[in-house]
Amino acid sequence: MSTLKNAHGTVHKYGDHVDTDVIIPARYLASQDPKELASHCMEDIDKDFLTKNKPGDIVAAGWNFGCGSSREHAPIALKAAGVSCVIAKTFARIFYRNAINIGLAILECPAASDGIRDGDQVKVDFDTGLITDESTGKSYQAEPFPPFIRDMIAQGGLMASLKAKGLGR
Repeated sequence: MSTLKNAHGTVHKYGDHVDTDVIIPARYLASQDPKELASHCMEDIDKDFLTKNKPGDIVAAGWNFGCGSSREHAPIALKAAGVSCVIAKTFARIFYRNAINIGLAILECPAASDGIRDGDQVKVDFDTGLITDESTGKSYQAEPFPPFIRDMIAQGGLMASLKAKGLGR
């Protein structure tokens, strides 16, 4: 069983209903290359995202993050851009499943979504679900993933997890 590395980084904060079309615009969907998708991540909602974002950074948002099209490209773009975790009040169900399937850590926590500000330094303990805003000293409790999902994310997603268990191609 692999251990999911805790997240620690600067927060990039967005509002409600951030849809897959602004996470990765449809005009780039012909590409399956994660690096190419990452190079256009969030550009329609935040033109400076790629210059501000550093590996390990965290995205925080409001309600219904990842709504819209059911494309796997959106969580792939975020993960390939170096985002270590997305914290939101809620996620669109298909985005939630796609994120886990490709190994992007996501946590639902309305209190953290409300309390964390753009630019705050945040640490996430995936074993306990504890989200600590180091800029304000406040902590928030999210529901941690069960061990099998933490392991799946740590392995890099569903297919990598199955392969590691000798069940995939």
